[in-house]
Amino acid sequence: MRRLLASPVTGIAAAVAALGLMSALLTPYQLTLANNIGLASLTVLGLVLLTGVAGMTSFGQAAFVGVGAYSAAVIATVPAANLPPGLSLLAGSPLGGLLLGLVATVIVASVLGAVTLRLSGHYLPLGTIAWGLSFYYLFGTTELFGGFGGISDIPALHLAGLTFSDAASLYWLIWGAVILAVLVTANLLDSRSGRAIRSLRGGQLMAESMGVNTFSAKMTAFLVAALFAAVAGWLYAYTQRFVAAAPFGTQAGIDFLFMALIGGVNRVPGAIIGAGVVVVLREWLQDVLPHLFGRTGNFETIVFGLAIVVILQKTPTGIAGALARLVPKRLWRPQARRRAVGELPRRYMPLPGEVVLEADSITRRFGGLVANNEVSLSVASGEILALIGPNGAGKSTLFNQLSAVDRPTSGEVRFLGRRIHGLTARSLAANGLARTFQHVRLIRGMSVLENAAVGAHTRGRNGVLASMLRLDRAEEARLLAEAAHQLSRVGLGDQLAIKAGSLALGQHRLVEIARALASDPCVLLLDEPAAGLRFQEKQALARLLRQLKAEGMAILLVEHDMDFVMGLADRIVVIDFGETIAAGTPEEIRVNPAVIEAYLGGAE
Repeated sequence: MRRLLASPVTGIAAAVAALGLMSALLTPYQLTLANNIGLASLTVLGLVLLTGVAGMTSFGQAAFVGVGAYSAAVIATVPAANLPPGLSLLAGSPLGGLLLGLVATVIVASVLGAVTLRLSGHYLPLGTIAWGLSFYYLFGTTELFGGFGGISDIPALHLAGLTFSDAASLYWLIWGAVILAVLVTANLLDSRSGRAIRSLRGGQLMAESMGVNTFSAKMTAFLVAALFAAVAGWLYAYTQRFVAAAPFGTQAGIDFLFMALIGGVNRVPGAIIGAGVVVVLREWLQDVLPHLFGRTGNFETIVFGLAIVVILQKTPTGIAGALARLVPKRLWRPQARRRAVGELPRRYMPLPGEVVLEADSITRRFGGLVANNEVSLSVASGEILALIGPNGAGKSTLFNQLSAVDRPTSGEVRFLGRRIHGLTARSLAANGLARTFQHVRLIRGMSVLENAAVGAHTRGRNGVLASMLRLDRAEEARLLAEAAHQLSRVGLGDQLAIKAGSLALGQHRLVEIARALASDPCVLLLDEPAAGLRFQEKQALARLLRQLKAEGMAILLVEHDMDFVMGLADRIVVIDFGETIAAGTPEEIRVNPAVIEAYLGGAE
C-alpha cells in the first residue's frame, strides 16, 4: 500500500479503474450504499489521523459534518436577502456553500482546538462530547437552520455544467473526494509534518525535546480531520437533499469512532474498511434482527458494541491490521532510503574549550523534597563530562533543568552564554541542544529510520500544505538521508526499515542517540546511554562519542557503568542526595574518599 501511494499516478489510476468496475456492476441500491460508505470513509479518515495517529480520542467528529452540511443547505436554499450580511454573494452557489463550510470549520475548529487540545487523559474525549452535544442543540434550535425539522428541498448539485442528481453521478464525486483525501493523508504522514504528528505517540516531552511544536501538531491533525468531515457534510447535503440535526449528534460521533476501531484506527485503509463493514452490516442487521426478536429496536447497536469488545481483545489494530499480518512484510515495509539531493546545512560549532552549557547553583524543590541543592557544573565544546551518583541522587532531575523540561527553584542555567529561563525545550533543541532519556521514548509503530528522522525536525522548513501536495520531496530526502547516516554511525544502518518496537532495549537506546544526533547538536545530553548494551556495543558507542568530541561537540552523560565512564570522560561530577560531593578527572574521582564511601564503595 505504501509503495502504491508513493506513486500518485499509479495509485489514482488503480483506484479509478476499481471504481469504474464497481459502478458497472452495482445496482442503484448498491450505489447508494457505496455512496454512504464513501461519505463515512471521508469522515472516519479524519479520525484515523486524529485518534489513531495523533492519539487524541474525539467523539465530536459528526459536529463538523454538520457544519459542512448546514453550510451547503443554507447557501443552496435561503434567498440572498435572508442571508446574514456578507453571505448574500454566495447564495445559490454550491461552491459558495463549500467555501463557507470550510471557512466556518477552520474558525470553529481553531476555537475548539485552542481549548480542547490543551486537555489530556480522559478530559479530552469528555471535552469533545461536551461540544458535540452543544452543536447538536445549536443545529436543532437555530431558526436559520430550520430547527429540529431541518432544511428540505435542497436542489440538485450543479458543478462545471454537470448535474449530480442521482446515486450514479454522485458516486464519482464522493469517491473522487475519498481518493483525494487518502492521497493527501498519505502524503502528510510521509513527511516532516506527519512525523511531528506521529511523534505525539512517543509523549509530548520527547517531541518537544526534539523541537516539535506539539500543540501545532495536535492542531494540524484536528483541523485536517475537521475539514475532511466538513467536505463529507457538504456532499451529504446534496446526496440526501435534506439536512436535519439528528445525524450530527454525539451518537453519530460514536458511530464514526466505531468504524475507525473496527477498520483499524491507526491505518489509512482502516477508514474505508471500517466504514464499509459498519454501513453494510447495519443495513443487514436492521433487516434481520427485528424478524429474529419479533419487534423493532436498535438491536444493531448492541451487536456493534459487542463487536468492538471482541475486536479490541482479539485484534486491537482492527480488520486492516489483521489483513496486514497476512501480507508479506516486504510489501508493507516502508521505503528505507531515498536519494538525497545535496546535504542539510551544518550547525556552527563553538570554539574548542568554549563553555557551552553551564549550571550555576541549581536548586530544585518538590514541596519539602530537595532534589537538587546548589549544584553547579559546566561543559565545554570538545569535552565529555560525566555526571554520576547513586540512584535517586537527582541526576535526571538536573538533566531536566538543563534541557528546559523543568524549571529550577533557584539558580540559573546558561546555554551558549544565554540564560534559558523562560525558554522551552523546543527552542533549545532548535538552537543545538539534544538529549536522550533514562526511560527510552520511541514511537514503536514507526520504523527505525522514521524515529531517527524525528530528531531532524528543526532542520526542515516545509509545512503542512507542501507535505500534502508532495512539494517537500527534496527536503524530505535530505532529512531521511541524515537520519540514515546517524543510524549507520551507531551501528543500525542495516535496521532502517524495521519497526522500532521490534528492537532490543540496547538498540532502542542507540536509536535515541541517532535521533539526537540527527538534530546536528552542539551539546548532547545522554541519560544512561550504555544501559542494556553489550560489551562490543559499548565499545562502539565510546568510539562514536570520542569522534563527536573531536568534532567539537560538548557531551554531558549520566551513566552507572563505571568502566565505561572512567575510560571515556574528561571530567566527572558526582552528586549524592542532590548535592555535589566531588568533581575532577577520572583519576581524582577514583581515589576520592567521599565518592568511594557514597558510590564506588569497595569496588576498588
